Order: sequence, then C-alpha cells, then structure tokens
Amino acid sequence: MQRIEHDHARFRDIVRGRIRKDLKKYVSQGELLGRVGRHSVSIPLPQLDLPHFHYGPNPKSGVGQGEGGEGDEVDEGAGQAGEEAGNHVLEVEVSFAELAKILGEELGLPRIQPKGRKELRTSGGTYTGISKVGPESLRHTRRTFKEALKKSILSGGYDPRKPLIIPSPEDRRYRAWKVKDLSVSSAVVLYMMDVSGSMGKEQKEIVRNQAFWMDAWLRSQYRSLEVVYIVHDAVAHVVDRDTFYHLRESGGTKISSAYELGLKVIDEKFPAAEWNVYAFHFSDGDNWSARDTERCVTLLRDEYQPRVNLFGYGQVKSAYGSGQFKKDLDGALTGQPWLVTSEINDREGIVASIKEFLGRGR
Repeated sequence: MQRIEHDHARFRDIVRGRIRKDLKKYVSQGELLGRVGRHSVSIPLPQLDLPHFHYGPNPKSGVGQGEGGEGDEVDEGAGQAGEEAGNHVLEVEVSFAELAKILGEELGLPRIQPKGRKELRTSGGTYTGISKVGPESLRHTRRTFKEALKKSILSGGYDPRKPLIIPSPEDRRYRAWKVKDLSVSSAVVLYMMDVSGSMGKEQKEIVRNQAFWMDAWLRSQYRSLEVVYIVHDAVAHVVDRDTFYHLRESGGTKISSAYELGLKVIDEKFPAAEWNVYAFHFSDGDNWSARDTERCVTLLRDEYQPRVNLFGYGQVKSAYGSGQFKKDLDGALTGQPWLVTSEINDREGIVASIKEFLGRGR
C-alpha cells in the first residue's frame, strides 16, 4: 500500500508540473470552462499516459509464440511508415483547491488578509459532550464503565477480589455534539460585465475566463464565498452563473446601472460589517456619456470605498469600444489602495490582469 501511495503521489507531482508548465495556455484559452464539475475540473494533458494492466486472456501472439523458428528473419510488416505523432491525451481530475494553489504559486499571489471585523459567527464544535441517550456508535465505553463502577461501589456490591462490573442500560453514556460559535471569515464577489453591442464575443470570453480563475483563487482563501453575477448594457440585471457564462446581448452602455445594482445587492444581502466584499467590473471602456462616468466615479468614491476590500476594473480591448472609461477612473481616483484598474488587450493579457487584481492581498 505504501508503494502504491508513493507512486500515486509521484504521478500527481508529474501532473502538477505539466499543469504549471501549460498554465498560461489554460488561463488564456478557457478550455476548462466546459469541464467544470461540482468540486473539480477535468484537465486534458496531451502526451501524458498512465500505464495500467489489462486483465483476462490475451488473444495476440507474444514473444516466442506463433510460427517461425530460431534464426528466421523477422517480418517488418506491410504498410508505409507514418509521419504524424500519436495523439495520447489523458484527462485528470484536479480539485479547485489544487488549481488555486498552482495559480497562486505561479503568479506569486499573497494570501488574502480578511478584514478582522468582517467575520460571520457560525455553529460548530466537536463531540466533547456526554449524554445519557444516543446511538450505539457513539457509546463512550470509559464513561459507561465508570457509571457502572460508581453504582456498584455505592450499592456495596463491589468486591475488589472479583471486580466484575456489568453495566446496565441506565449506566450507558454517549458522546454528544457540543455546539460553540466559530468565527469564519466570509466573502462575497460581484462580477459585473458589460454585454452591450460594443463588447464582442471574444471580449466576453476573455471576461469569463478571467472570472473563472479569480473565483478559484478567492475560494481557496475563504471558507465561505458567495458569488453574484451582474450583466448590463443600458440596464443592469442579476443573473445566475450559467446565464453569465452564455449570455449574448447587444444595446447601449450605461455603466452606472451596474454600480447602482451592485450597491443594492451589497446593502440588502451582504452588509459590509459582516462580509469581505469584492467587486470586479469588466467593460471595453465605452460609456454612453461623460455625465454617467462622473456618476460612476462618485459611486466608487463615496459608496464602494467604505464597503469593499477591493474594486477591480478590467478594460478589455475592443474594436468598437473607446477605452475612455479607464482613463477617467485613473485620473479621478489615482493612488487609491482599494481600487485596481487593468487593461486586457487580448487573451494573453489575462494572467497579468489576474496578478494586478489579486496581487495586493486585500
């Protein structure tokens, strides 16, 4: 068994090494989005095969079998030699925690330090209590014997020369769950995405890829994490995860609609006194008016700043977007530790953007 465990651990190291080597490709291409399970991701690893045994009769002839004798020439076989390499693809299941660890190591991401005042109280504990009732699987043998011994001594029936103790049903004691409050840091992440006409399919795919990897990292940092998805054009809506990853829309752009809806969600469901709040907005930088941009700056400075650990704005380059919004944010809110703006020119820029967003450890 130890040999098997050692070999399995060695294989896992090989898998980790291959994932680390191709991490940038996985992040930029987004091929993992369709392979997400409940707790893990199925990752295809070309040119990596795991040897295994096939049990049962072997219909093929092996070494030293079949026709021919000693000294006969070996038949090289018919057919032309191929030029293409064989395609060997092994799919391995990797947990989100393992994926996040690899991402953090490769990008040098610091562990997030939650704000101390933002902690939820949750029920927890261990089987440290004692009860007179309970399932037999939780019977406490020592305490049961102790009760029987005490009763035998008090009744005068205990003989030290023949210390026979037989517990009765009344003597049985059971381990009981002792409830206590545990302090658990919890967080909520708001992903806001522009789905207007100027955001093409490629830009939306970039946003979804980046959101997937940031989500994996944040989940590794918090025991409890809630995610809210918001999409907007001229009007904002809260949607589920599946809609966020597959929605195709068009229309005008009013960024303040998403910021106002995000504030409403935070105040109604995730008060800043109890939650670590993260908000990330992705757009091509095209807003419908300078006045609405001023409204966004006011919302960020006066409303989001006291509520969030971090607000990240990612601007995805688009042939139809002006790219002006990032310039306006940088000019109005420069040097703010709670605000990070990032420019994502193409899929290759996702890795650098993730590091910009999460590299502060907030």
